[in-house]
Amino acid sequence: MDGLDWVEAAARLFEPSVRSRWESPGALALDLDAGTVQTPALDLIDQALVDAVTTPNARLIISMPPQEGKSQRVSRWFPHWVLTRDPDTRIAIASYEHGMARRWGRTIRTDIEQYPTTGLSIASDQGAQHDWRLNGHQGGVYATGIGGALTGRPVDLLLIDDPFKDRAQAESATIRENVWNWWTDVASTRLAPGAPVILIMTRWHHDDLAGRLLADAPDTWRFLNIPAQATGDDDPLGRAEGEYLTSTRGRDEQDWERIKRQAGPRTWSALYQGNPTPETAGVFPNEWPRYTHPLWTVDHEGRHILPQAFDRVIQSWDLTFKNSATSDYVAGQVWALQNGRAYLLDQTHARLDFTATLDAILAMTAKWPQAQQVFVEDKANGPAVITSLRSRIPGITPVEPDGGKYARAVAVQPFTAAGAVHLPAPELLPNVSTLIEETRDFPDAAHDDTVDALTQALNQLFLTPLLTGGGDILTADDLLDLRMEDFGGY
Repeated sequence: MDGLDWVEAAARLFEPSVRSRWESPGALALDLDAGTVQTPALDLIDQALVDAVTTPNARLIISMPPQEGKSQRVSRWFPHWVLTRDPDTRIAIASYEHGMARRWGRTIRTDIEQYPTTGLSIASDQGAQHDWRLNGHQGGVYATGIGGALTGRPVDLLLIDDPFKDRAQAESATIRENVWNWWTDVASTRLAPGAPVILIMTRWHHDDLAGRLLADAPDTWRFLNIPAQATGDDDPLGRAEGEYLTSTRGRDEQDWERIKRQAGPRTWSALYQGNPTPETAGVFPNEWPRYTHPLWTVDHEGRHILPQAFDRVIQSWDLTFKNSATSDYVAGQVWALQNGRAYLLDQTHARLDFTATLDAILAMTAKWPQAQQVFVEDKANGPAVITSLRSRIPGITPVEPDGGKYARAVAVQPFTAAGAVHLPAPELLPNVSTLIEETRDFPDAAHDDTVDALTQALNQLFLTPLLTGGGDILTADDLLDLRMEDFGGY
C-alpha cells in the first residue's frame, strides 16, 4: 500500500462513521455485556481513548492497578469500538508473549461473531485467532508478542498491553533493552501516518517501556496514571488525599488496606500507584524493630534455650566458594518465629575455609539445640557441607535459590516493612551491625552475605509452606532432647 493510501486510511480513522452509535468503548461494553462494571476510572480511560483515536499521532500511556478492568477496556472493547467507527482500521495488538496477544485477538473476534448488532462480520478467508480481517474491509486485528515481526503490515492503531510478564522480566536489563529495540526498530516503523499508539501496563520498574518513553519524549506522550490511593491535590479523579479507587471488583477500603500491607511499599508504589522507584531505593527499613532483653536462657553447658512459646526456630547459612582475603564471607544466622514475628537470635560472619565452616555450623547447632532445620543454600560449598553434616545434624536442608538476590529481598519486603522482623540490640549481638550496614546499602554494598542469610530465613519462615508430622523434620522438643544428648560435650 502506497503512502497516499496510508494517509487516506488515517484520515478515515478520525472521522466517525455512521455505523457507530456508541459514543465510547465503555458505552459499547455496557450495551453488549451485562457483566460490565463502569467506574469513574474507566470513564476517565474512555475519554482518553476517544481523545487518542480522534487526535492524529496520539501517544497515550495508561497505568492503573491490576485487575481493575483496564485491559478489558483497552484491549477488548476499544478495538471493537474503533472498528464500528471505521471497519478499514488495521489494528495491531502486542503483549509480552504471542499467546497473550492472541487471546485478545480471539476475544475481539468472538465478540464480533456473538454480537452481530454492531454490523461487523469476520472474513471467512482470514479468520485466525491472531490474524483476521472484517468481511468486505481492510480492517481487522493482528496480534503478536513483543519481539514479533510486523513486516508488511501497516498499522493504523497500535495497542501494547503489558510488554513485561512480571517483575523478573522488568528487572532484567536485557529484556528491557529488547522491548525498547522492538519498539524503535519494529513497531514504530510500521505505523501509518497519524496512527495512534496506546500503551497500557503494570509499572514494575522506573526504566520500563513507559518510563523510557516518558524520558525520551516527555512532550509527546500523555501519561494517564490512576493510582489506587489518591496522593495529593492533582489526583486525576479529583479524590481527596488518601481516598481509594472505586473498584470494578468491589474492593472496599479494608481490602485496599490489606493489599497495601501485603504488597509492601515498593510493590504498592509500583503496581498500585504507578510510581516505580529505582532499584537502589530502600528495600529494607532504615530503622529495625529491636529487642533489648535476651529471649533465651543459658544452661551450664552454654546451650541457649528458648521458651516453648516460640513456633519455630531455624538456622540459615550462606556459604562461600573459598577462603581468601577477597572472597565473600560465610554468614550463618539463627531465627525464631513467634505470633507472626521473626526474631534474629544469633549470627556468625567470617571468612572460613571448608573445615572451619563445618565447625561453625556444628557449633551453632550445639548452641541452639531447638533449631528445627538448618537451611543451607545449595551452591558454592553448600552441597559438600550438606553431605558432610547430614548424618550429624537432623534437619539440615538444601535450599535452591529462587530468583536473584534482589528478587529474593523484594519478596520478603512486605514483612520487613510491616515491622514483623526484629533484630537484637548490639549489646545482645555485637555483629548485628554488619547486617544493618549490609541491608542499608543493599544492593550496592561490597558484601551482602548476611542479607542472603536473612532473606533465605525469612522466605522459609514466612513464604514457604512448612511440612509437619513426618520425614526428617522434628519438633522443637524432639530436637532439644536429641541435641542435649548429641552435643552435650561439644
